[in-house]
Amino acid sequence: MDRIATLRTIEEALAEYEEGDLSLPELEREVRGTLRTYATEFADAAAYRARGDPAVDGLVVVADSPAGARERIAELVDDPGQFEVERVEQP
Repeated sequence: MDRIATLRTIEEALAEYEEGDLSLPELEREVRGTLRTYATEFADAAAYRARGDPAVDGLVVVADSPAGARERIAELVDDPGQFEVERVEQP
């Protein structure tokens, strides 16, 4: 998915939300899924979610491996504590 297709998909989702065809949680899922698809294809990587210490729990990063994801999370959070990463499957 290229940048223009990503923006169009997000614009379509926003229009559906404005027309009352999508709820806010549905809009958030659509936009989040679109952005993850773009980011992972652009970087030839995958999305990983941290689970564990509250400082990082739920944080999603794009990386080329679980080890890369752990490093990226450690760079983003001052004291990440103990955590694991899991690959986020595309919707």
